[in-house]
Formats: sequence, C-alpha cells, structure tokens
Amino acid sequence: MLIGDNRRGKALLAAVTVATGVICFFTAGRAVMRGPSQGSARLVKMEALPDVLDTCERPDHATTETSLFAEFQPATVHADDTVDVTRPPVRVIKDSYPIYSSVAVDPVRDEIILEDTNLFGIKIFNRTDNTPARSESTTPKRVIQGKDTHIEYNNGLTVDLKSGEIYSVAMDTEDNVIIFPGGQSGNVSPRILKTPHRLFATALDDVTGELYVTLQYPPKVYVYAKGAVGQDKPIRTIEGPHTYLHDTHGIAVDFKKKLMYVGSWGNSSDPNTPGMGKIYPPSINVYPLDASGDVTPLRVITGPKTLLDWPGGMTLDPETGYVWVSNDVGGNILVFKGTEDGDAAPTQIIQGARTGLNHPAGIAFDAKNREVWVSNMGNSTASAFSPTADGDVAPIRTIRSAPAGRKSIKFGKPQAVAFDSKRDLYLVPN
Repeated sequence: MLIGDNRRGKALLAAVTVATGVICFFTAGRAVMRGPSQGSARLVKMEALPDVLDTCERPDHATTETSLFAEFQPATVHADDTVDVTRPPVRVIKDSYPIYSSVAVDPVRDEIILEDTNLFGIKIFNRTDNTPARSESTTPKRVIQGKDTHIEYNNGLTVDLKSGEIYSVAMDTEDNVIIFPGGQSGNVSPRILKTPHRLFATALDDVTGELYVTLQYPPKVYVYAKGAVGQDKPIRTIEGPHTYLHDTHGIAVDFKKKLMYVGSWGNSSDPNTPGMGKIYPPSINVYPLDASGDVTPLRVITGPKTLLDWPGGMTLDPETGYVWVSNDVGGNILVFKGTEDGDAAPTQIIQGARTGLNHPAGIAFDAKNREVWVSNMGNSTASAFSPTADGDVAPIRTIRSAPAGRKSIKFGKPQAVAFDSKRDLYLVPN
C-alpha cells in the first residue's frame, strides 16, 4: 500500500504490507484501500520508497489525509471513481478444442452431427469418418457457427430424418430451441422456439408430429408441435410431485410400444420454498407416450445396482427396445432392458481404457447401420460401438477433433477464480 506524507510540504511514498492480502491503490497524498469487506487488516511493514509521485494520477477528490486507519472506515464509492482499464492479459487459460456435449445420427444422409458446447458450434462429419492414429483431427464437412446461429452452451441434438432439420437446445443463456434446415453451414439464422430456462434434451415423433423437450428445473417434459416457433406454447406438459422427476435430463422414445423414458439426476427442491431441498437416487422414469400433467411413472429404474451417476443422453434400440444411457460421471455406457423396473443391473456396461470414453455425455442409436454413437466431453471425440459391445472394447470408429490422448479442460461456465499461492494453482469452479 502507498500512503502520502506531507510533513515537508511534498508527498512522499511508503510501502505497506497488509496481512489480509487486500489490494491497495495509491493516490497522491491519500491512501485508498480496496479489498474484502470481512475481517480486519493488520499493518505488517512500512518502507520508504523513491519519490515516484509523477507516476500516480491525483484525482479531483484527493486530500492531504495521512491517516492509514481512516482508510479502513466505511466509505461511499461513486461510479465516476471507476477507471476502464483496456489492456491485453498476460496469459489466458482456455480450451481451444471442441467439447462434444451431444451427438445425432442422420443415416439418410450418412452424417454424424456433434454439438460443440465449448466453441459454440455444430460440426457435421461423414458417418464413416475414422481419424487415423497419427492424425491430429478430422476436418468436418460442414460447421454451423457464428453470432447469428444463437448457439450458446447447447445440447440435446435431434435430427429430422425426413427433412434433415437439426434441432438443438440452449441449456442456459439463450433459453430456446433452435432448428436449422438440412445442409446448412456457416453463420446462419435458425428457426427459434422460445422456451423456459435450463432445457437439456430433445426427441421427435414423426408419426404424431411432436417435439419432446426436457427441462432440468423445475423438472418437466414439454411436448410441442414439431412446427412450433416463437412464443408458441406446448401441447402438454408432464410435471408435478407424482412424476418422480428430479433434475430432468435425457429422453428416449419407444414409438412401437408408445413409451417415453426420461432420465432424472435426483436433485430436488421446491421453487416456492427457498433453501429446502432433497437428493433422490438418479433414475430412469417410464411414462406413456401421451402422458400429461402430474402423472405417476409406469416404472422407475433406480438403485445402486443400476450404476446410474449423472446419466446424460439416452437413446433406444427400436429393434430390441433396450435403453442406452451415456453415464457421464460413471464414465461408461449402460444398457437396460426396456421392461426393467426398480433396482435393475445393466445388461451391458461399456467401460475401460480401450473404449476411449471420457465423460460420455451424448448418445444416439443408428438403427439403419446398427451402430451406437457416443460423444465425449473429456477428449473431443465421438465413437461408434456395436450394439453387442460389452466390457472394455474398442469402438468401431472414432472421430477425433484434438490430438490423440489430449484431455479437455472441460471449461463449461467458469464463474469465479481464486489463486492458491502455496500450491501455485488457480482454482476455478466450473
């Protein structure tokens, strides 16, 4: 800290070390302290410094006050006291590679569609792309990216196999469903359906012409007409205490048996009662396809045997009726019989070093080519597996958008930062 001394009619400078570590700024003849409002400061050391007064700008309100302790008293800060500092950072920590939160398969056009939630884009690859081991990455055939796309922290990819339209949802900032016509690329404007905050996943029913969208909190499933746009309202909504929905995420639809499978993370709170919450075990809830309102699930797959741990994306094998789950924190892919209920163990678990799985977040079933595609948030990859895959098995193919072996920083939305001086580390809640 620098303070002034006017005993000789001239401002001198002194350095003060404050034990609390607050940041202190000098203005000529006046000590100005900026720091935490909690705790108390302690003067540790004071040293005389060379006369460098010319390097400091004296504000209009500066005084000859020399009392250090006066600066610890409450003070009013005005907007005109602030200074806009425009200078480049010394260093930047960022992830310059894609982080794939979701995947969709278009077997009609032989394309794999990946949602890049890090660089805010949608990347489209050939379905048969397979990145060679010595190559850094595979170049996408098309990229949808730019300000006009409204892509921010997106997820929940679905493709309309008839039209080729790509559906995506903004999980946090944009609060909408965005729909791009098939074959688009670049900074293109989508059709926009305005929705509530915190969406996650989508599914399409071509027979009924309905769009299913999950809402994390308050936990709901919205059903819209497929052509909904703007402020259009949902046709129906699944919500209420009997639904056993708690932090709703993935969704898969069995059109043959007219069933809807919805993933739930288990975080629960009452929006009308702040501070009151409860944690339930993660689950997969099964409802009739035409369910509406506060409906009780037909079945609930939940319990320690399920191994469910932040189950993100979900998809369904229409031939067998089996439900496939990308189990994010578990680091694996879980497969359940569609008829299961209660604490049921998976019939297949894809997990291990050979799989290349790293925070698998998205999953899609290619019924035409009999492949299951998984997107990884942890290593900028998407891989295809056989429907019979089980255990520590290598994928059929892998599309990689970063050097082999590289792990993503996995920055999502860092909202604060702290520095640990003892360990020389930055701490970033993500």
